[in-house]
Amino acid sequence: MIFAVIAATIIRTFVLEAYTIPTPSMEKSLLVGDFLFVSKMHFGARIPNTPLSFPFAHNTMPLIGGKSYLTWIHLPYMRLPGFQKIKNNDIVVFNWPGDDDARPVDKKENYIKRCIAIPGDTLQIRNAEVYINGKKNTDFPGQQLDYYVNTDGTPINEKTLQELGIDNGSPTNMPGQSYFYLTEHQANELRKLKNIVSVTPNLQKKTDLPQLGETIFPGDQQHFPFNLDNYGPIVMPKKGVTVTLSPNNLALYHRLITQYERHTLDLSKDGKITIDGKETTQYTFKMDYYWMMGDNRHNSLDSRYWGYVPEDHIVGKAWFIWMSWNSGGSVPSKIRWSRLFHGIH
Repeated sequence: MIFAVIAATIIRTFVLEAYTIPTPSMEKSLLVGDFLFVSKMHFGARIPNTPLSFPFAHNTMPLIGGKSYLTWIHLPYMRLPGFQKIKNNDIVVFNWPGDDDARPVDKKENYIKRCIAIPGDTLQIRNAEVYINGKKNTDFPGQQLDYYVNTDGTPINEKTLQELGIDNGSPTNMPGQSYFYLTEHQANELRKLKNIVSVTPNLQKKTDLPQLGETIFPGDQQHFPFNLDNYGPIVMPKKGVTVTLSPNNLALYHRLITQYERHTLDLSKDGKITIDGKETTQYTFKMDYYWMMGDNRHNSLDSRYWGYVPEDHIVGKAWFIWMSWNSGGSVPSKIRWSRLFHGIH
């Protein structure tokens, strides 16, 4: 039994780890209830920051609660060689960088998103379409947006919605209008129905401010008036690259310098920047940084809210689905058989 636990722990740490999709931020590319294997080998497995931990528990002890790890030994960030570098549009599991609590990096919550931009890339979003280095990025079949669907007053047949794989919409205050999350294919199929008057994406205009309660990275609307559908351009930080710092762009790099690369930073009233007690106008990045976004673009907490993902937060590459469980389906269709051992792209 001890040998089995040790062997399974080594495999889980350095080779493969099972992961479950808990939220709809990647639908329809990945569904809630998909069980997948995440490869630690592709990008290189991390050496655990906290090697003293309870087997098979992430950060909380099962049943009894409390921390599942000890911080008596804390190792610096190290990674074994991998088979490949992270490429644009890889689906990646990573530790949530928005977590400011005292937990070590490898014990922060796991998230899964698509890596839209890699170090050195220039990212821009125009009317919900992503551009990388000035070129329109690939649209994926499972990519979704919010749509307003207007009918002539006749409700949409529920069987038709099921056949198209569309979840029931939410009615708005407008007669005959509902709110749906749709792929482009689903939107086009709805437009063909006789009782459909219009199917219109709900996009924020370039001049629209973020909606109430939204904090869009970098949180400086004066210098970076971005929203979810019109964002950037910004450049992904790259290891070894030096940038010029000023009060106008400091919001882009403040968290990176202080939280991820562990320096002290101060901005004086007269606009002077001090890092580790030394006045400076430049900073050289110590790590590579990535930009992660969910395919369900209007229902995803991603880099548009909390910014760059540092390389030391990368867990692994989403590899393939080994099981898919539909908790809302009837007994015969609880298992989504067509998704079993389905590769992830």
